[in-house]
Amino acid sequence: MTLDLFDSDQPGYAQEAPAEGVVLLRRFALESDQSLVTAIESVARQSAFRHMETPGGHVMSAAMTCCGELGWVTDRRGYRYTQNDPQTGEPWPEMPRIFRELAVRAAEAAGFPEFNPDACLINRYRPGAKMGLHQDRDEQDFSQPIVSVSLGLPVVFQFGGARRSDRPMRLPLSHGDVIVWGGKVRRHYHGVLTLRRGAHPLTGDCRYNLTFRKAG
Repeated sequence: MTLDLFDSDQPGYAQEAPAEGVVLLRRFALESDQSLVTAIESVARQSAFRHMETPGGHVMSAAMTCCGELGWVTDRRGYRYTQNDPQTGEPWPEMPRIFRELAVRAAEAAGFPEFNPDACLINRYRPGAKMGLHQDRDEQDFSQPIVSVSLGLPVVFQFGGARRSDRPMRLPLSHGDVIVWGGKVRRHYHGVLTLRRGAHPLTGDCRYNLTFRKAG
């Protein structure tokens, strides 16, 4: 599929529209990358990264933690959002202000005004990690978009259709890229291919992904 590329009013980034309801903001988070990584490290000191287990017993290759009013968890009991980190018993760390501001600005730039995220999932990928095609369907409010921020090593993002069997498009994501999707495609399948080995000057041998949702 041909990408529509056009300039933005904000210097240093550009927008692509790979499909209806999907907007890719190239380099949108680049100017605040150091502060974002510092905030990730702060969250992880309170709620450590962990490899969660799916209901079927599969251990996820990407490590995860969360921040905000709600955090997403998976275990043998199923997929769900919780107010507290099950490892600490304490509320998830407060969402850093720089996270929320970036998510709101990105959503607005993509045509989704008044985004109000209450959950941020933070995934840490090391070489060999991936995320299979899946739907984000555990939220209560599907009228608001998903905002996904990439930091560190590059990866190939897959965006599919309403059925798992629909062939996904492949979009290469680099450090600082933000992808936003919502509306009719809000619950479409998506994932990332296996992360290749590399070294990034800010994140080392890993990739971080911030995924913002309105969950409650």
